[in-house]
Amino acid sequence: MVYIQQIIFLVVLGTASLFLALRIRRIRSNIKLGKSLDRNDNSGERWKTMLLVAFGQKKMFKKIIPAVLHLFVYVGFLVINLEVLEFVIDGLAGTHRIFAPYLGGAYNMAMNIFEFLAVMVIVSCVVFLIRRNILKVNRFKKIEMIGWPALDANLILIIEIILMVAILDMNAADQVLQARGAEHYVSTGTMFFSSFLMGHMEGFSTSFLIVFERGAWWFHIIGILGFAIYVTYSKHLHIFLAFPNTYYSNLIAKGHITNMDAVTNEVNMMLGIQPQGEATPPSAEIARFGAKDVNDLTWKNIMEAYSCTECGRCTSECPANITGKKLSPRKIMMDTRDRAEEVGASLAKGGKGLEDGKTLLGDYVTHEEINACTSCNACVEACPVNINPLEIILEMRRYVSMEESASPAAWNNMFQNIETNFAPWKFAPTDRFNWANDLKK
Repeated sequence: MVYIQQIIFLVVLGTASLFLALRIRRIRSNIKLGKSLDRNDNSGERWKTMLLVAFGQKKMFKKIIPAVLHLFVYVGFLVINLEVLEFVIDGLAGTHRIFAPYLGGAYNMAMNIFEFLAVMVIVSCVVFLIRRNILKVNRFKKIEMIGWPALDANLILIIEIILMVAILDMNAADQVLQARGAEHYVSTGTMFFSSFLMGHMEGFSTSFLIVFERGAWWFHIIGILGFAIYVTYSKHLHIFLAFPNTYYSNLIAKGHITNMDAVTNEVNMMLGIQPQGEATPPSAEIARFGAKDVNDLTWKNIMEAYSCTECGRCTSECPANITGKKLSPRKIMMDTRDRAEEVGASLAKGGKGLEDGKTLLGDYVTHEEINACTSCNACVEACPVNINPLEIILEMRRYVSMEESASPAAWNNMFQNIETNFAPWKFAPTDRFNWANDLKK
């Protein structure tokens, strides 16, 4: 019987690993649709950023209540997965609680910590469900959250609750079986939280409890493997991508807008300015000014789209959105991810890919949305995993301005004034500082 369980476990683990590997490969290919970008400089600062922002959740604590609750879920996810390691070893070796005889009292202490975290995960997830569905926090009710995004968030919370309950039920049945001296059920000591569930199991037969305990064990391990695959299709992919995304963060101060090297070189040549240091080599051909589709963005922009938690902190801080404009930085990231997924799925099937007649700008994001942006960086500052929606918005606006010449008329007048008068206003350059004369009176 043990050998059959081992074979089944190997089949389940192998199948889940294959699906997960294929999905990771697809996401990697989708991210590589973007243009190259070098973010390998200053590794020390990058490690520090990742440890503080992703691991330490530094930016989460701007909203203290959800931050504390999220911390319990996050720590629970990391620590309880240590118990999953034991599950995997037991499944492969055909053993039961393989670490218990070797760790003794330390094993009991670890299991009680795991159970405490499991209970706190349940409490936190229940509170999050109440916030989303009963209190209806405003940032969870924006138009882009209707349908699948709302269902996805609720499904994840419910799945996490069920998985934690399965652990507690399994441990409770295990303790009853230990007390009865059932074969293979080694002593682990009292587990505080699951011990409260033992009372209603005392009346069950030993054979039933063994089936129940093994059923809870299989349910949890299959649930964990299924969850790992599911999150790659979900906003909860940030569980994994938050770390590389923060490592490759833009370390340049907010407010700096990246120029196109080809344009900068051309302007310098026209003005007779010699580049300082090593000049950026001119490109043989400029495919496109700005961004119209995902392939015009960088790989980091697309990684950020996959890293988006859909928490809505960016949108809740956006002055354009607050004043009723259609712009939602969260929607920009969701649209970018959806377009990358669409193109990637098409290419995987031998389809048209980027030549399917659709584009990110126009079919997903409208001109009205990007024109509403004030370039204030509030969304960038608010994001708990250092996503930069502004970069994508500016690249699309660059395309509209330089390729389509379709910027609003007032903007075009301003651009022309800057080009001819070196100021947004229509007066001669020699009159630029006339306003200062009044200060002398």
